[in-house]
Amino acid sequence: MQHLAFIALGSNLDNPQAQVKRGFAALAALPDTSLLAQSSLYRSAPVGYADQPDFINAVAKISTKLSPQKLLQTLLAIEQQYGRERTFQNAPRTLDLDVLLYDDLILHEAGLTIPHPHMHQRAFVLMPLLELQADCVIPAVGLATLALQGCRNQLLERLTDAA
Repeated sequence: MQHLAFIALGSNLDNPQAQVKRGFAALAALPDTSLLAQSSLYRSAPVGYADQPDFINAVAKISTKLSPQKLLQTLLAIEQQYGRERTFQNAPRTLDLDVLLYDDLILHEAGLTIPHPHMHQRAFVLMPLLELQADCVIPAVGLATLALQGCRNQLLERLTDAA
């Protein structure tokens, strides 16, 4: 059975734009998965730990037969492949891949929460998500467009260099 999922991509180390583009390519190469769409790239200030470079962010829309758990395991393996090191929370990173949404699933397990627990508070997730799915509804939150209104104070720059 095919499932619709949205994946957030982010990077702020080692040519972040290229890292995010490599992330899209890695998603397209996943087994039992198709990359349906990819958003523009966006530049945003870091969240949590401010003493680091700005991030490049994007969102991918995929169709997959992978379970949420297997999808997460696969994303973590891709992060490692591209040199992700988890030195401390909100640390700089070469590539970050997060499951945002998986169908209409609400899931709370060790290491995996769907929808992503902070997605509705982050313009750098909501803007590219809405670019791909203008009528997106975040389970247990509501319309992503309404959530974005609560993020008006967050600066975000859409890059003209298309993904």
